Amino acid sequence: VADAPLLLDVYRPPGRTEARPAVVLIHGGGMWTGSRTDMAVPARRLAQAGYVAFSVDYRLVDAETGGNRWPAQLDDVQRAVRWVRAHASAYGVDAERVGAYGWSAGGQLAALLGVRDTRDATIPPLRYSSRVTCVVDLAGDVDLAAYQQPPALLEVIALLGGTCQAVPERYRDASPLSWIDGATAPFLVVHGDQDDVVPLAQSQRLVAALRSAGVETQFVQLANAGHHTLTWSRIGPPVLAFLD
Repeated sequence: VADAPLLLDVYRPPGRTEARPAVVLIHGGGMWTGSRTDMAVPARRLAQAGYVAFSVDYRLVDAETGGNRWPAQLDDVQRAVRWVRAHASAYGVDAERVGAYGWSAGGQLAALLGVRDTRDATIPPLRYSSRVTCVVDLAGDVDLAAYQQPPALLEVIALLGGTCQAVPERYRDASPLSWIDGATAPFLVVHGDQDDVVPLAQSQRLVAALRSAGVETQFVQLANAGHHTLTWSRIGPPVLAFLD
């Protein structure tokens, strides 16, 4: 996009004749830090389990200049899903079975891929849907207006371009809660009960809203787990069971 390259890494299991389901992995970092390489471990584990895994980059907001503000991040991950579908035959992917997997801010973006259609359908590749078949949300944010203290507040303001009082429409746009309906994809939501970065209440609100709308939803609350301790050894079994 402009002068910003958008890259992804592909983790492929051994080839076979039948097309495989795919998982698009989205890193965390508050949408101002992180990269696709942060998701290397779960991407490899998913490939070992038979999925074609795509770990993607997206534009990061520049907190100092205000560059790459929302919805750049949503546009980029929606573009990534459409790219996977456009290139499904080249990578042995079943374009009807593309899931999203995200942690922290990546969980928020993954959730949005499951609750809404393409925001800007003029962005190529054209003709392909960005809505995923299912979502794995690991401690994702669902309501950025809940962050009222620095430094989180300042990061949110940099991302959305103002406070909730100043630009409420952007806060609604960035919240998965705003988009849940009967067409929402099935969700697995995982959150640690000792998370001191993204409050457990964020996932609890998401689960309640999903279930209220009749969406197939699984919720795993991990005991004695913090924001940065959602290791594959703990989350892998429920993730693979859900995706399977």
